[in-house]
Amino acid sequence: MKNIKRDKQAGFTLIEMMIVMLVISVILIITIPNVAKHNANIKTKGCEGFQKMVEAQVQAYEMEKNEPATMEKLISAGYINKDAKGCPGKEVVIGSDGSVTLEDAIDTKTASDITTNQ
Repeated sequence: MKNIKRDKQAGFTLIEMMIVMLVISVILIITIPNVAKHNANIKTKGCEGFQKMVEAQVQAYEMEKNEPATMEKLISAGYINKDAKGCPGKEVVIGSDGSVTLEDAIDTKTASDITTNQ
């Protein structure tokens, strides 16, 4: 019988590929919760920054115009861009003293809509 020589082919074995997949899986399991946690923190910081920016624009408007500011006045006078992205689900409320707060947006359903659906 002839001795048949097999050419050695370079490549990964199944075990080696499974080990690589295990390492990648562990890395993903560790990083995904951290990314999600930081995403919420980034949204919070963004909302705080937006609120401070609106407060500064309210002060500038009131100093220049000598009248109380509203969001409509700030947008029409060009202090705030009408396309400015605020906080998702939040509405800017400017108090009579010029204070700025972010409150949860009011749901579009009215009391009559709720009672008719029941």
